[in-house]
Amino acid sequence: MHIVAAEPDFSRQFGSTSADICGRSLYELLHPSSPSVLDRHFNRLSQGRCNRFAERVVGLGDEGRAFSGELTGIAVQNTTGLMAGIVVQVRPDKETPSSGPEEGVLNPRERLLSKLDAQVLEGVASGSSTVQLAARLYLSRQGVEYHVGLMLRKLKAPNRAALVARAHSMGMLTVGQWPPRVLPEFIK
Repeated sequence: MHIVAAEPDFSRQFGSTSADICGRSLYELLHPSSPSVLDRHFNRLSQGRCNRFAERVVGLGDEGRAFSGELTGIAVQNTTGLMAGIVVQVRPDKETPSSGPEEGVLNPRERLLSKLDAQVLEGVASGSSTVQLAARLYLSRQGVEYHVGLMLRKLKAPNRAALVARAHSMGMLTVGQWPPRVLPEFIK
């Protein structure tokens, strides 16, 4: 899944040049949650079970800013009918006028949280109350609220529900697992 050639417009979407993108994995340009979904599609293409697919993805543009769009994969065959490669197109959604830089998503590849912050976020994501979290983590209620407040500011979220939604959208939380866990690459 490495990029062998890239059009300038494709590269610009990800804040790079064609030369910088060539040789990199496609998945480095996408949100951390993308590989699990796209792997199935690319496997179907390589096995000849389909000749194209389209899937919604989140890409990482300039300075780690996220953008949503549609990724289309198209199988290319050689003259003997065997698959020679896959052409990938990414069509970003049109930006809404209200989405300014203050609304941008932080770089999802940064190690943002301490181990304790990660445990608090996991508790909030699983619906634990402040009292339950305090007892489980051997903190005071104020200590739990302090860590929640830090994460609210760090992830630019107005409340706990938005904090969990933002963490999920950044790929910080595991997908398909309960209770959710913070992935190790986000922990300092």
